Amino acid sequence: MGEKMNAVTDAEFDATVLKSDKPVLVDFWAEWCGPCRQVSPILEELAGEHSDKLTFLKMNVDENPVTPSNYRVTGIPTINVYVNGELAKSIVGAKPKAALLKELSDFTA
Repeated sequence: MGEKMNAVTDAEFDATVLKSDKPVLVDFWAEWCGPCRQVSPILEELAGEHSDKLTFLKMNVDENPVTPSNYRVTGIPTINVYVNGELAKSIVGAKPKAALLKELSDFTA
């Protein structure tokens, strides 16, 4: 079973994500988004396997409109990885675990 991912808000984003000393994955999602619900358990599984190298967080775009707008998140799910305060990777759409692992291999290896 995966690890529950903590939520991050617009107010906490700067301190929690951009100032983190390790890479941070943020899953931008919404309650009404079917593909978001598909990808959520996969990300929780990955969090359980790779949380030593990567911090896994999720952000509800309906409750936190500022950050997604700042990073031009127009479709969800969008999975962004931030390294040293910079956007290092953006994955848009639900993908199977193998595809996500491949996309994230730079951060989990």
